[in-house]
Amino acid sequence: MKSPIILLIVLFSFTLSCSSRSELQGTSAPMPQAQADAVAKEQQRSDVYAGQTKKVSLSEADKAETIAEAADRKIIRNADITLEVASTTEAQHSVTSIAEARGGFVVTSEALQRKSTDPAQRTTDFKLVVRVPANQFGVALDEIKKLADNILEEKANGQDVTEEFIDLEARIKTQKALEIQFLEIMRQTKNIEDALQVQRQIAEVRTVIEQLEGRKRFLENRSSLATITVNVQAPKPVIATTPTGFSHSLREAVSESVELGSGMILFFVRFLIVGLPVFLFLGVPTALLLRYLIRRGKRMRLAQALAMSAPE
Repeated sequence: MKSPIILLIVLFSFTLSCSSRSELQGTSAPMPQAQADAVAKEQQRSDVYAGQTKKVSLSEADKAETIAEAADRKIIRNADITLEVASTTEAQHSVTSIAEARGGFVVTSEALQRKSTDPAQRTTDFKLVVRVPANQFGVALDEIKKLADNILEEKANGQDVTEEFIDLEARIKTQKALEIQFLEIMRQTKNIEDALQVQRQIAEVRTVIEQLEGRKRFLENRSSLATITVNVQAPKPVIATTPTGFSHSLREAVSESVELGSGMILFFVRFLIVGLPVFLFLGVPTALLLRYLIRRGKRMRLAQALAMSAPE
């Protein structure tokens, strides 16, 4: 015997079906012609409006989907800019402040002193690598450009890695599903040798998963933070160009001969000035000693000659 609750549900359903049929039969009564025309026109207007609404909603949906896809794209942005500034130290501090104000940071900062024989021209150049959020890339780059008196070089590029990112996600899901299957096999395995073999397979799958996840994290980091390399330099000294031609060569030859003659004269003057004390302290005593020796030798020879001629 059926339950009373089931009978009540069947009875209630039958009552609803009967009432709906009666309503349909009541509404199917004929209407006046004028009223029928008005209803038809109103229905046509509603259909047209519904069609327009559908078109607008579809276009807006496509546009919203395009914007969402553009926002989700993974793009690695890099820029390399060389600035010429009056004070490299102040510019280095300003670049650091701009990066921190835009939510970024300085990765590296290198200082290199420019070599020069003139101490006044020994300036310090800086190379900074800063990272800023991707949505602040353009603003930060424009603010850094304003620091320069002259922009010597500027490069900017972007690399779309969305497809690689999606491929990595799919491969990670596949490898994780494979790992789950191996774990299930591991639980059902009763042989030690089979268990060890399955464990090796699980270790290989885990290694692949870690490599893929590491690459995915790298792409996320590089796409979320843009990289700007800033080279800060002081203006280089102006080097005068040397004119050429016969007249210039002739003037150079004359000036070189004058410099050579003046150099020789200065050499002899310096030799005399430096050699005079040496001559006084060494030459004069040496000359006196030689004179004394010569005279002594003459007296000795004279004495010998007299001695030989005396007995005769």
